Amino acid sequence: MANIRKRSEGTYEIKVSCGYDISGKQKCQYMTWKATAGMSQKQIDKELQRAAVLFEESCKQGQVTAVVKFEVFADRWLEEHAKLNIRHNTYQQSLALRKRIYPAIGHMKLDKITTRQIQKFVNELFINGKNLITGKPLSRKTVIHHLNFISNAFNYAIKMGLIQDNPCSRVTVPKQHSCNE
Repeated sequence: MANIRKRSEGTYEIKVSCGYDISGKQKCQYMTWKATAGMSQKQIDKELQRAAVLFEESCKQGQVTAVVKFEVFADRWLEEHAKLNIRHNTYQQSLALRKRIYPAIGHMKLDKITTRQIQKFVNELFINGKNLITGKPLSRKTVIHHLNFISNAFNYAIKMGLIQDNPCSRVTVPKQHSCNE
C-alpha cells in the first residue's frame, strides 16, 4: 500500500515499499506528484490515488527497483551463491575477473546497466584488452568469461527479484579481431 504525504501547496510525496534488499534493509521508492492548477480537492484526491496505484504497480513489476550498485551486488552473489555452487578454481577465476569488470560497470546501479553499456565493455576488452602479466591481447574465451561473470550476477539478481531482465542476453562477443591490426 502506498503512503501519501502532503509536502507543500499542491505537491504530494508518494512512498511505496519495494521489499527488502540483499542485506535485509527495507527499500522504498518515492515519487512526487503535483496537482494541476484549478483542480478541486475532490479531483486532487482522485488523481492522487490513481497516481499512487500506478506507481505502486510499477514498483511491483520491477520497473522501479534496485538501488544496489553492481559491484556490491556481484560481491554478494560471489559469497552467497557462487562460492557454494561452483568449483573452487572457477570461483578463484571469477575473483580475478573483477579487476576489469568493476572499474567499467561496478559503480553503476544494477537496474540502470544497459545492454549497450555491456556491449561496449565487451568490445573494448576484445579490441584493446591486454593480459595483465604478458601484455598480449585477450583471447575471445577470456572475453566470454568476463561476460559470463556479469551475466551470472544478473541472473542471480533476477532470481532475487531485484530486476526483470538480464541485459547480457542480447550482447554478442566478436568472432575475430578487426582487420586493422
